[in-house]
Amino acid sequence: MTALPDWMRPPREEGWLAEDLDRLPEAPRHTELIDGALVFVMSPQRWWHGHLVTMLTVALMEQAPADVRVGREMTIKLDARNRPEPDLLLTTADYDADRTWFAPDEVRLVIEVVSPESAHRDRTVKLRKYAEAGIPHYWCIEDEDGAPVVHVYELDEPTGAYAPAGIFRGVLERPVPFEISLDLDKLTPPRRG
Repeated sequence: MTALPDWMRPPREEGWLAEDLDRLPEAPRHTELIDGALVFVMSPQRWWHGHLVTMLTVALMEQAPADVRVGREMTIKLDARNRPEPDLLLTTADYDADRTWFAPDEVRLVIEVVSPESAHRDRTVKLRKYAEAGIPHYWCIEDEDGAPVVHVYELDEPTGAYAPAGIFRGVLERPVPFEISLDLDKLTPPRRG
């Protein structure tokens, strides 16, 4: 077994901090920080996942109002020890080419497309952390026999937790965070067989 490279050793006893991610050029793409620990997405991405994220990005960009932007592969600095990277997010932040993260108050919607290796984090850990950070909307998208199923959550401000707002198959229509209408069946290629 080979020794860990120096960049993988936490700089302090309590682990990594959110700003440390910007100083780790050797880290793999899509490195997240969860509770002070680095999380690497090491498994190959499934074609279904990548295609769905691309098609959803395009569909949301076409519907987003002028003050909302769709972002991919950007982290959200939830606090000093948490900086997850959702598959997609909708932000009201102004464009800045050098930006590497968003603050929770700049994010209106977070979307996670569940993969086998991310299922626990997407369904439980991130669901709780995004709510605690005050992000108003969360979508968790599952693969149901090749079709996307969107579990939609809205922040219940008195409790600071997400409340289920619906499970969508085939078509998703939502009035928030802006008027959204999606034909979910068109977001993934038809299965042959």
